[in-house]
Amino acid sequence: MTVFRPCIDLHAGAVKQIVGGTLSSTAPDALQTNFVSEKSAGYFAALYKEHGLSGAHVIMLGPGNEDAAREACECWRGGLQVGGGINDGNARRWIEWGAEKVIITSYLFPDGKFSLERLQAVLKALDDDKEKLVIDLSCRRKGDTWFVAMNKWQTLTDMELNQESISMLEPYCAEFLIHAADNEGLQRGIDHELVEKLAQWCSIPVTYAGGGKSLEDLDTVKQLSNGKIDLTIGSALDIFGGKGVKFEDCVAWNQKQAR
Repeated sequence: MTVFRPCIDLHAGAVKQIVGGTLSSTAPDALQTNFVSEKSAGYFAALYKEHGLSGAHVIMLGPGNEDAAREACECWRGGLQVGGGINDGNARRWIEWGAEKVIITSYLFPDGKFSLERLQAVLKALDDDKEKLVIDLSCRRKGDTWFVAMNKWQTLTDMELNQESISMLEPYCAEFLIHAADNEGLQRGIDHELVEKLAQWCSIPVTYAGGGKSLEDLDTVKQLSNGKIDLTIGSALDIFGGKGVKFEDCVAWNQKQAR
């Protein structure tokens, strides 16, 4: 069943909501920030734990975020997924630090080309337990299709998001996390077509993020995906300075689905 999944996006050690398409290693001044929280990552982890909002993703957007991510994991051991800079050398460490699952993306695409060997190496580091692994297939539109984007969504990889690529990756992970990077942080609505396609292609859990702006988007995703896709709402949430959605309404929406 479709549920609301929360997030903790970390940039320069702080909890932020940003316009995803403006992240750049070469032009940092281009970054557009919707919100910077005075509260710590641990505060949000504790808030999600209090309301039983499992499966939240903590994303480290660049360097300087490890301490904040560890604080979140310590506040809710076994309740959060951690991504950003994860590879075969540190994946196990994050599980030991309290992450329920680790999320990988850029490491799988050296020079923008998919590497099955790297995926297998990460899985081996996790004792071949795919239930501890989430593959991030965040993407950008290119013509009539989508391509997986890496390097903080700046670089398109060689992997087209379609039935073939999804079916190839599913045996290696517990779920997918997919940001529609062109919509991320803009609060202009979700990518309806992408949600529908993901529901058709995927047989494991999927969390979609990007463009959520109202509580009705949860109903829309539920309808479009026949209850198969979960939704993350970020910048529109009141706890992140947004005016479109109340956090307490998302909690109530999940409780209603559970009933």
